[in-house]
Amino acid sequence: MLQFKHRIDPSAIYSQENRKRFLAAGALSVVSIALLDAVTPGIPLGFLYFFPVLLIAGFVSRKTLVIVSLACGVLTGKYSDYRLAEALSVSLTAFAGFTGTGFLVSEILRSRQLVVEHEKEVRGLVATSPLAIVTIGSNGRIRLANEAAQKLFAPGEAPIVGQPIAEFLPSLQPMVQHRPTVFRTELRCHGKRKNGETFLAGVWFSTSGSALNPLLAAIVVDLSQDLRDREDQSLEYLLTNAKILLGAMAHEIRNVCGAVLVTYGNLSRLQGLQENEDFRTLGTLVEGLKTLAAMELRSSDKDPTPVDLSSVLEEFRIVVEPTYRESGMKILWALNGKLPAIAGDHYGLLQVFLNLARNSHRAMEQTEQKQLKVSARVEQNAVVVRFEDTGIGVTDPEKLFRPFQSGAASTGLGLYVSRAILKSFGAEIIYESRSEGCCFAVVLQRVLLPEVMNV
Repeated sequence: MLQFKHRIDPSAIYSQENRKRFLAAGALSVVSIALLDAVTPGIPLGFLYFFPVLLIAGFVSRKTLVIVSLACGVLTGKYSDYRLAEALSVSLTAFAGFTGTGFLVSEILRSRQLVVEHEKEVRGLVATSPLAIVTIGSNGRIRLANEAAQKLFAPGEAPIVGQPIAEFLPSLQPMVQHRPTVFRTELRCHGKRKNGETFLAGVWFSTSGSALNPLLAAIVVDLSQDLRDREDQSLEYLLTNAKILLGAMAHEIRNVCGAVLVTYGNLSRLQGLQENEDFRTLGTLVEGLKTLAAMELRSSDKDPTPVDLSSVLEEFRIVVEPTYRESGMKILWALNGKLPAIAGDHYGLLQVFLNLARNSHRAMEQTEQKQLKVSARVEQNAVVVRFEDTGIGVTDPEKLFRPFQSGAASTGLGLYVSRAILKSFGAEIIYESRSEGCCFAVVLQRVLLPEVMNV
């Protein structure tokens, strides 16, 4: 599928297939020039020895090249009309010229051979790459495309080389027409196949070539499946979180209903109230509300899912560090090597960690010292991840995990939902008082992996 312009390659001429013919031609040339020089003493023909030197330079070692150049230099001086001293000078000069020419040609060919081998490797990598790779000329047409690009844009159709890039990636057309001298960037855009089907494309592209012959190279991947998987995962996680939140709210409603029922029972002992129809109806409504709130928040009955906590913390670090850096805040990481697997949900933990980091960020906006310390250590059968900040602290710890707190950001559900998520897989979040700032500890249960249990 890869197509390149045809050009004369000197390294191809000096290929091993031509070695015997070139060496034979070189030897025959030396003999012919020597005989011709011998029968024409008045005409100096020594300069003709450059041709056999050029013929054999790409096939012999430097030592052999020196010997041949020396022989040609001697022959040049021998058949000249000069005296001995002058003939010797001519021989040495000719030897130096032949040797230098041979070395120059040999080095050029050796360097060119390395370039050709490198180009072959690059072409092979591009041709077999699972990523679609195309190059685009200044006219906006595709100059080169590998097999993956053909399958991506026009499977089973005519080759896409020579066709305008605007037909497949319209967003790249302006980059071809108006672009700086050199740049490297990426974008996500809509791509289009030859059959009219559209897809989400991830494109990494850069410029290269000369000012007179600019070239844009692009690597293209189809992100449609990734988008579908991400959306499916987001929907699944949304439903899971909604269930957790409803369970947590139902738990709170059940507590209130329990208190109402106790009060109702006490009131029912009063003479006359049991005969009141409205009072009996109220009891029925409270019982119904209690039944509705029976979906109490509890840990899952399923076996705990092992989660690589180190991987979760690494993703959390990638997401949160840029925000803190842009705000002039510092994060200290105290992670003691490889952490054991824990029971939980990867994305649920990530959301809890992000919520705690956002809370610390808001708490430190008005403080002089702005530092968050994230630590993780094994404590007995649990792994404890602590978030310690230098923020304004907590004025009323008793109300921390209650929903709809007055004065809280957004709806005041952050810590409430975080605790609900953690409880869904047997974890817990604890507020630890500090003289300054604030500290939350996320207590996660360890899980023994099968390979560890079999040891």
